[in-house]
Amino acid sequence: MKKVIIIDDEPLARMVIQEYLMDFPELEVVAECNDGFEGAKAIAQHHPDLIFLDIQMPKINGFELLELITEQPAVIFTTAFDEYALKAFETNALDYLLKPFSHERFSAALQKWQHSQHEKPSIYAKIPELESKQPDEQKRIVIKDGAEIRIIPTAEIEFIEAYDDYVKIHHLGKVHLKKKTMNYFERTLDPKQFVRIHRSFLMNINELTRIESFEKNSYLAILKSGKRIPISRAAYAPLKASLGI
Repeated sequence: MKKVIIIDDEPLARMVIQEYLMDFPELEVVAECNDGFEGAKAIAQHHPDLIFLDIQMPKINGFELLELITEQPAVIFTTAFDEYALKAFETNALDYLLKPFSHERFSAALQKWQHSQHEKPSIYAKIPELESKQPDEQKRIVIKDGAEIRIIPTAEIEFIEAYDDYVKIHHLGKVHLKKKTMNYFERTLDPKQFVRIHRSFLMNINELTRIESFEKNSYLAILKSGKRIPISRAAYAPLKASLGI
């Protein structure tokens, strides 16, 4: 018996999937989840073979969920929006069902999964950093803090620092690691609020108190917290332009 989890904030959508799954008695639905938080917990608890995953959900979206979990179930996305299809397939998702989908289309997706089980793709090795993003991703960053999932408002972030294959998110005196690139956050976050002041630093401009000279032709950004981060020569003029000076 293969285990299935349905993660969708629409009760009707979950009911339709449950009904269609009745034709596949070898599959057992072990959990139904209303949002990404519930989905992450259910995946950790049940270790499913397959998940049906909506993209636009309250709290955290489907792509953010995939970033947070270490399990590797197969994924079939179910959504009413087609603009995320490319990103979905870049995650090695097995299929992308556009609501409302027919019984035949659903069955075809399941047959594709059944035929591909021997391959076991590594779905979460790399969640792609594409241009297609949801609006909430500009206002928040979802991180895993031990066993907890936290949502950090971007307005509360001091700065983001490059750290090998990760970034360090400096937030209210704490540092959180996120497996993303600096370029991703530079593209995603509001450019009026976050400015790249160095190859390794992306600063919340609202945290800046002053700019100080440091050695010859080099400068430091002094933040409200007292932290001092370098400003590269190439970034100095664009930073002044952002500040209107």
